[in-house]
Amino acid sequence: MRRREFIAGLGSAAAWPLAARAQETPVIGYLSQRSPTDSASIVAAFREGLKEEGFVEGQNVAIEFRFAEGQVDRLLALASDLVRREVNVFVATGGTASVVKARPVVPSSIPIVFAMGADPVKLGLVASFPHPGDNITGVSFLLHEVTAKQVELLHELVPEAAVIGFLVDPTDPTAESDIKEAQAAAGSLAHKLVVVKATTASEIDPAFAALSQQRITVLFVAAEPLFVVNFPKIVALAARHAMLTVSSWEGFAAQGGLISYGASINWANRQLGVYTGRVLKGTRPSDLPVVQPSKLQLVINLKTAKALGLTVPPSLLARADDVIE
Repeated sequence: MRRREFIAGLGSAAAWPLAARAQETPVIGYLSQRSPTDSASIVAAFREGLKEEGFVEGQNVAIEFRFAEGQVDRLLALASDLVRREVNVFVATGGTASVVKARPVVPSSIPIVFAMGADPVKLGLVASFPHPGDNITGVSFLLHEVTAKQVELLHELVPEAAVIGFLVDPTDPTAESDIKEAQAAAGSLAHKLVVVKATTASEIDPAFAALSQQRITVLFVAAEPLFVVNFPKIVALAARHAMLTVSSWEGFAAQGGLISYGASINWANRQLGVYTGRVLKGTRPSDLPVVQPSKLQLVINLKTAKALGLTVPPSLLARADDVIE
C-alpha cells in the first residue's frame, strides 16, 4: 500500500500558557471512545508522532489514558476526570464524540488536540480549518465526508441492486448528516437506501437479521467506533448473509470486509502526536491549522469478493491502492 501524505501547516512557536506548567513532567490527557485493545495501532502511531517532536512516554512526558469502551455516555465523566487531573494537553480521539463531549468541559487554559473523522467546522468545534481557535486544533480525516463515494462504489460493484443497506449508530454526532448524504447519493443513482440502526454490540445481530429479511445484499457500514470495535463480528455476519460491504474505516478490507475507502487512521493519529508535541513545546493551537488528508486509499479484498461470487470490475481494480488476494 502506498503511503499517503497529509497537508499540515507548521505553526509559529508563540508561547502557550500550558496548564500545570509547574509540573516537572508534562502530562497528556488522552480520551478515546474506543477500547485499549482495538486502539493499539493508533496509540502506537500517536507515540511515534510524539517521539518525532522529542517526547517519549515514561522519560519526559506522561500520558493518562481514558477509554470509554464504545460507551458514549461515559465520555463526559472521563473528560471531567482528566480536567481535574490538570493535564497539560487534552487529546481527544477514537471517535467524533470524544471531542464533542470534551469540548464544553475543558477550560480554555488547557489546549485540546483532536483526531476525528467528521468536519469540525460543521460541528461548531472550530472556527475554521486555517484558524481553528484559541485552545483547539487537530486532525480531520473526513471519513464522514466520503459517504456519497461509498454509495457510488457499491453502485459500481452491483449497479443492478435496487436497495442499499446502511448500518449506522444513531448516537454518533454525525449520524443524522450521514444518513441524509447517503440517501441523496442513493437516490441520484436510482437506489433505495434502507437505514438500520444499532447503538450497542447486542443490536448488531438483529440489524443484520432485518437487512436479510428485506433481501438486502449490499451494505454500507458507517465509520463509527461501535462498528470499528465490532468489525470481526460485522464481517462474519456479512459473510453469513452473503452481503457486499464497504466502509471508510482503514483496515476494514484487511479484516475481511470487501472494500475500505478513506484516509489512513494511523497516519492521522501520528500527526495527532506531532501536534501534541508541538503544543507541549509552546506552540499555540491557533497557529496550527487543522490537518486534512490530501489523498484517500481504496483497498479491495479479492478473497472476500471470490467467496461471495463477485467479479470486481477491472476499472475499479485499476484504481485500487491495495488489493488483498
